[in-house]
Amino acid sequence: MSKLWGGRFTKKPEEWVDEFNASISFDQELVFEDIEGSIAHVTMLKKCDILSATEADQILHGLQTLYQKASDQELEFSVEYEDIHLNLEKLLIDEIGEVGGKLHTGRSRNDQIATDMHLFLKRRVQEIIELITELQEGIILQSEENIETISPGYTHLQRAQPISFAHHLMCYFWMLQRDKERLIDSLKRIDISPLGAGALAGTTFPIDRSYSAEQLGFGSYYENSLDAVSDRDFIVEFLSNSSLLMTHLSRLAEEFILWSTEEFQFIELDDSFTTGSSIMPQKKNPDMAELVRGKTGRVNGNLVSLLTVLKGLPLAYNKDMQEDKEGMFDTVKTVVGSLKIFNGMVRTMTVKQQKMKETVSNDFSNATELADYLAAKGVPFRQAHEIVGKLVLHCIEEGCYLKDVSLERYQQYSPLIEEDIYSILAPYAAVERRNSYGGTGFEQVKKQIKKGKTLLSENVMVNSQ
Repeated sequence: MSKLWGGRFTKKPEEWVDEFNASISFDQELVFEDIEGSIAHVTMLKKCDILSATEADQILHGLQTLYQKASDQELEFSVEYEDIHLNLEKLLIDEIGEVGGKLHTGRSRNDQIATDMHLFLKRRVQEIIELITELQEGIILQSEENIETISPGYTHLQRAQPISFAHHLMCYFWMLQRDKERLIDSLKRIDISPLGAGALAGTTFPIDRSYSAEQLGFGSYYENSLDAVSDRDFIVEFLSNSSLLMTHLSRLAEEFILWSTEEFQFIELDDSFTTGSSIMPQKKNPDMAELVRGKTGRVNGNLVSLLTVLKGLPLAYNKDMQEDKEGMFDTVKTVVGSLKIFNGMVRTMTVKQQKMKETVSNDFSNATELADYLAAKGVPFRQAHEIVGKLVLHCIEEGCYLKDVSLERYQQYSPLIEEDIYSILAPYAAVERRNSYGGTGFEQVKKQIKKGKTLLSENVMVNSQ
């Protein structure tokens, strides 16, 4: 069979040119979406009497046969037919004869591919939203187990103040919540049908775009045919949202990598999410966390790549847009895999509560407690800060901590310091007292977890409607 667009040409392209031009090696990922779009299109053509019922039914039967063969992985594609659209049309004609050539009535590959990608991304974004929810549930499970687990809180990667470990974990819950909300909002711009826009100017056939959009489950359809075939904002937005999501996962990966070292020993990752060394028998490497951290770079690269492709394109469709797919497919695969990995790592990791407790008992992360203690007694905070700084310096020189300083020595620095200072300096008390809204105090952390559960419950109800 000759090329489906070949009537105007007198020469066939070289084989290597065909290969360079073809996208079937990757856009076959859209096989189900393409068939579904075609089924909706033919159903609409039948309704509008553009195709006879007999012709439409023949084509629909052929498309359903191709769908089943695709499900059974029985379809074979060829570079000669360039892309998923022409390959499927060729297979349809082989299946049902020349009537299959009427499939493309009132449609262009330009609105066809845009429709495929809207369908594909709508489904994958919904899947990613569900995976984020599962990870949030895992974070809540670990947080509930570690509300009163005291760990060092850091700024500049230096110990700053003791905090609830659950408070630290819940920070990632809220990052993921924002990621999820961005993806949910983006569905409004994904859930739009380009089908019926034609190559760029619509069609002379009396089609019903509203009906075909409804058949595919789209909430609306493009108002402008040029916009319908040239818009890739929805993919850029998805890649941007994914870059931020992966950045958050990468930050958590870095924490897991640090916490699982001999130097920290705050957590131990399950064997299922670690690997060994080919030469050092003792090693337990956090390779899954490292891979997520590394794959963030490729997701960021996919975003920059598409922005660069689009930045100088005139309306409407240009072949450059063939480069919009591989990055999108790769990002979906990377994000889905990373979320699944993290869901497993979070749920199965062992938190070394005693090690954390020992760590905060032998550092100066309680220094702010002493400064606040003096400020509460009327000492200007800047003066209190200086007093505590001198006491810390004294401890460093003496090789001890604030808990080890005698009351007599304390009162040499300030007579306002009394016996109760030792209970104030205890890490548990330091965390418990930080009861401002959103703080690390245990009651506040419980409120966070409760609110998080409520949000997840509301999300489940939304998804089930």
